[in-house]
Amino acid sequence: MLITGLIIGLLLIGLVLGYLIRRRQHRAELMAVQAKAREIIAQATEQTKAKVDQLNQKSRRDTLAYQQSVKDELTEQQSDIQVREQRRQQREQLMGQMAVRLDDQTAMLDERSQANRDQRQAIHLRRDQAGELREKREETLAEQAGMDAKAAQDTVVQNTELELKRDRDVEIKALNDNAVASAERWAKDVVLSATESGPQDLPKEHLEHTVTVPNGEIRSKIIGREGQHIRLLETLTGTDLIFVPDDNTTLFISTHDPIRREVARVALTNLVASRRISATQIETQVENAQRDVNHSLWETGEQTVSLLHVGWMHPDLMKLIGRLKYRTSYGQNVLLHSIEVAQLTGAMAARLGYNTRLARRAGLLHDLGKAIDHEVEGTHVEIGTEFAQKYGEEDVVINAIAAHHGDVEKTSPLSDLVAAADAISGARPGARSESVEDYINRLRALEQIANEQSGVSESYAIQAGRELRIIVKPQELDDSASAKLTQEVAKQVEAKLTYPGKIKVTTIRTSTAVEYVGDEKKKKKHKKKKAANA
Repeated sequence: MLITGLIIGLLLIGLVLGYLIRRRQHRAELMAVQAKAREIIAQATEQTKAKVDQLNQKSRRDTLAYQQSVKDELTEQQSDIQVREQRRQQREQLMGQMAVRLDDQTAMLDERSQANRDQRQAIHLRRDQAGELREKREETLAEQAGMDAKAAQDTVVQNTELELKRDRDVEIKALNDNAVASAERWAKDVVLSATESGPQDLPKEHLEHTVTVPNGEIRSKIIGREGQHIRLLETLTGTDLIFVPDDNTTLFISTHDPIRREVARVALTNLVASRRISATQIETQVENAQRDVNHSLWETGEQTVSLLHVGWMHPDLMKLIGRLKYRTSYGQNVLLHSIEVAQLTGAMAARLGYNTRLARRAGLLHDLGKAIDHEVEGTHVEIGTEFAQKYGEEDVVINAIAAHHGDVEKTSPLSDLVAAADAISGARPGARSESVEDYINRLRALEQIANEQSGVSESYAIQAGRELRIIVKPQELDDSASAKLTQEVAKQVEAKLTYPGKIKVTTIRTSTAVEYVGDEKKKKKHKKKKAANA
């Protein structure tokens, strides 16, 4: 127990000693912190005083500067007020001077107005006097001439019109005489110049109607088992495929449509080249050939339009122009013929001072209807005119297409140029492959039909057989009989002959009376006098 008490006592003594030591340390630390705080407060106070002094000094400087600026501004304002006051005084002086001037000008204007009024009154008075004098003069002239002023004026106008009309008629007659005298020579010069310089000599393109098969194996593949392949080709291309009997390697393509013929030719050529011939391959090659031919039509039309420099043209028209490449007329390629006509028309238009672009455009499109005349009813002239109107061609071009064979009246000189160029291109040597014998026989057949009719004096087949002109005897046939003769000849031509396009039948009935006065009688009297003298 004693030990326990001793331990407890020692613990109490230790706790008391620790508390006292800890309290002493705490006091020392507190004193140190308080001393440090007093030091920080003293420093802060000194810094604050320094900043306050700086602020006070700055504020005094700013106040002095502001006071000085206010003083300067007041001084400037006072100076400005003085200047404005001076200007105001000057303006008041100027206004006073202007008021004086205005008063002077007002007085001057009043004087001038009064003078103008006096002058107007004098003018009106003189005008009235002049009117009275004019009336008296007209009355005096009317009394002396025996007519009034209106009648005299009408007489002068009528006499002047008669003189002008007489002079105009004389001048027109002289111009007509000169034109008639030089028309033929001038026309020959224009045509010759255009023929020499206008068209380019383009090579002929031969349109193939056959395909060469290299051997019997390929021939058998084209025919197929029981003719399946060749029937499929005929169905897809719309043509008749016939092997030439004497030559098993030549396959003839028969159709009235040149585009179908070209599609069939391209497809067969590709099949022969590939040597793989089946139903699927045939369908593929025919589709490819149709696409290639259609593209070549548009490409050919575009190249032709670009070559001739005729301006922008609708793509459908260019495609129709491309179709002319596979169309022939009397053995002449229609596309080359159209290009030649365009060049000739442009050359003649340039020589005569007309629009060359329109001339070439009309020449190029004049046979446009031949591209589809086997598909659409009507002549190539009617079809071409319809398509030109549909795609907005100019009236000059439309009339040239419609009138180049004389079906309608020509309304423009360009229509005459297109007709002349068409005749030159078709009639020049080597243009058409028709034999001379066939050509002459065709013309003779036309003339023979006309000559067989009663009352016919002469007949002429012109324009390569496109027109038949009949001259009748006026003593035997009157106008109504001539009209019936024309209808009869047209019916016989249609029934007896095979011809392309239209043939125009024209009947001419003229009566001419000729009488000589003076010269023959004088010659006879002169001869009698010589005989008497002898």
